[in-house]
Amino acid sequence: MKIVVLTTETLHHAFFLKYLADAFPVAATFVETEHLRPPFETHHPFEVLMEEYEAQKWFGGNQPRLSDFAETSEFSSVNDAAAVATMADLNPDVVVVFGTGKLRPAIISTCPEGMINLHGGDPERHRGLDTHLWTVYHNDFSGLITTLHRVNEALDDGDIILQSSLELYPNMGIHMIRSVNTEACLKMTMSALDMYKRFGSFITRKQLAKGRYYSFIPAELKEICKRKFEKYTRML
Repeated sequence: MKIVVLTTETLHHAFFLKYLADAFPVAATFVETEHLRPPFETHHPFEVLMEEYEAQKWFGGNQPRLSDFAETSEFSSVNDAAAVATMADLNPDVVVVFGTGKLRPAIISTCPEGMINLHGGDPERHRGLDTHLWTVYHNDFSGLITTLHRVNEALDDGDIILQSSLELYPNMGIHMIRSVNTEACLKMTMSALDMYKRFGSFITRKQLAKGRYYSFIPAELKEICKRKFEKYTRML
């Protein structure tokens, strides 16, 4: 089984790739270098704490790169012609997408049956960006779910393979939520790859609803999310 990963250069993606590559042969990793930038401030101080927490939890305070764990190639977008051509040459069985921009038909067509995406949310409730934070903002704590689904041309719309509720615990800080989500993503991906290895395909179900699309969450709303989330976890 030949596996390719499409992702971006972040600490939590490095954790994901490290342990995925330990368990399965990752033939290549495509790193998308250009990102959408909102026209308003999105940074909140808890994100600095989040980076420090993840570095300490996973890597003893170090800051590894994706290339430490697998062969990587950089593209401004994974939709670039060069990325599409490279993918076609690789001819993978499975492509795991974690944190890139929306995929276009050309790249999807290189692995139409085996391209799967990790969506940090429940696409039947929330699609798009920052979906866990938007879920908290709307007090929908039962909606703190992460999803592995097939990729099609519509955003976060493909058939669902697996879902996992995020494990929250008393006094958990909001800076910890990304690490919990990443660990859930890793477990789901490994289970799905085992499924593919056994059956030669993914067992899926259709989405029953189309969640609302969300874009970047502004910094001032992240402060509201922080207060809501930490109030909720104090009561667990």
